[in-house]
Amino acid sequence: MGRQILSKTTKIRNLFNKGNDVTWKTLRNTFDLKSPAAMVGKLRNEGLMIYENRSSKGVSYRVGTPSKAIIAAGINKVFGKQVGYAS
Repeated sequence: MGRQILSKTTKIRNLFNKGNDVTWKTLRNTFDLKSPAAMVGKLRNEGLMIYENRSSKGVSYRVGTPSKAIIAAGINKVFGKQVGYAS
């Protein structure tokens, strides 16, 4: 029995789950991606909260915890505006 071959998506998901920043250049060169932004978009659609940081050194990505505002916006988008009731 040999090792199971991991897809590029799985390898990149594992890299993000380590908690370190991942640069655009790393995704482009190490994983031979034509469009690192497309892979980041795919992982975002799968549920990872990936933040983009732009600096003079280039673009880097990291996984973070969504803020309360982002969660509230998602809930409002799915369920509509929630109404509060006074007791």
